[in-house]
Amino acid sequence: MNISHYFEPASPDVHTFLSEISATTIANKIIAYREGEEFPEVEDGALVLFGVDDDRGAIGNRGCGAAPDHVRSYLYGLALPSKNMQLYDLGNIVAGESPEDTYYAITDVMCQLIEHNVTTLLIGGGQDLTYAMYKAYERVGRVINICAIDPRFDISDTPTINSRSYLNHIIMQQPNYMFNFTTIGYQTYLVGGGYIHLMDELNFDAYRLGHIQEDMRRAEPLIRNADLMTIDINAIRQSDAPANANPSPHGFYGEQLCQMARFAGMSNKIDSIGLFELNPAYDNEGQTSHMAAHALWYFIEGFYNRKADNPYLDKQNYKQYIVQLETHDLSINFYKSRISDRWWMEVPCDNEERRQRYMRHLLVPCTYDDYERAMQNEVPELWWRYYQRVQ
Repeated sequence: MNISHYFEPASPDVHTFLSEISATTIANKIIAYREGEEFPEVEDGALVLFGVDDDRGAIGNRGCGAAPDHVRSYLYGLALPSKNMQLYDLGNIVAGESPEDTYYAITDVMCQLIEHNVTTLLIGGGQDLTYAMYKAYERVGRVINICAIDPRFDISDTPTINSRSYLNHIIMQQPNYMFNFTTIGYQTYLVGGGYIHLMDELNFDAYRLGHIQEDMRRAEPLIRNADLMTIDINAIRQSDAPANANPSPHGFYGEQLCQMARFAGMSNKIDSIGLFELNPAYDNEGQTSHMAAHALWYFIEGFYNRKADNPYLDKQNYKQYIVQLETHDLSINFYKSRISDRWWMEVPCDNEERRQRYMRHLLVPCTYDDYERAMQNEVPELWWRYYQRVQ
């Protein structure tokens, strides 16, 4: 991989601190790019972290580009989530002369990492960097699902890509390589009814904060369905995450973010996660950086406990249940993993060209509740949305 020219090492202060802490911490399982040393050779299938210190696209939150080293200083002092853990720290991508230059660097780096089956943890910067992450998948020709932990829908008609408009710039790409977009935790008073209607018209999935908080297990299949997960730290309530220029008194609790991060780590589909909008200038003695480090710890812990669930590749390890919905004149195939007890439902697609293009997304993660609804002759909402999308 030819990516070293995009990076500079993390702050020497971080590495000085790391050399002084316990041998049982994450710091001692890091292969890091350090000042005066060679850029690390990343192995195929590895877990990689890097930062981006560009916040020019962060609306009203300049200063969040300083987040990567602050989060590192807490993450690397945590206990090892797995004795087999190995983490590459590539340092920070140097901000380009323009935001577009930074986007290009992120896209090029991630494109090469994706081609080597590498899973990426990216700490920003503004959430507009999600656009650059998407472009990497576009370049390698992979159709993906994106999941956003976000109190807003980052969609507007502005011609400039920023943290509040990156989604419409992804939508406008032709040909388009985004199959589905899911927002988890939106707050109605921050988005308005018009945008909720727009998301429905676009056939995207959007779930209110209260709906998910009633039962956090509802988030698991939504996250498991994603390839790319993007987190706006403003989705976490101000009392738990004050490090943002525009905080909200409402949102997820810190431990709920950790729970969702573990869901992401356990998913065999997700291979990139971005954590954005964390502004150390507004933090309370490192509280938010510390919480973000915990969330990344849970992702890493989940990553090293993946169960290799993939019903398309090996249906022998799955129980199949065929449910006939008499009132709708259709049947739905459900699959339950014998390894993890997780559920999927199969969406039929008669168009051969579409079926080949969207094959990775036609087995939709679900819950046992979806199976029970089907048994009561009720079509699961998520199944119906996907069915409409591929017809």
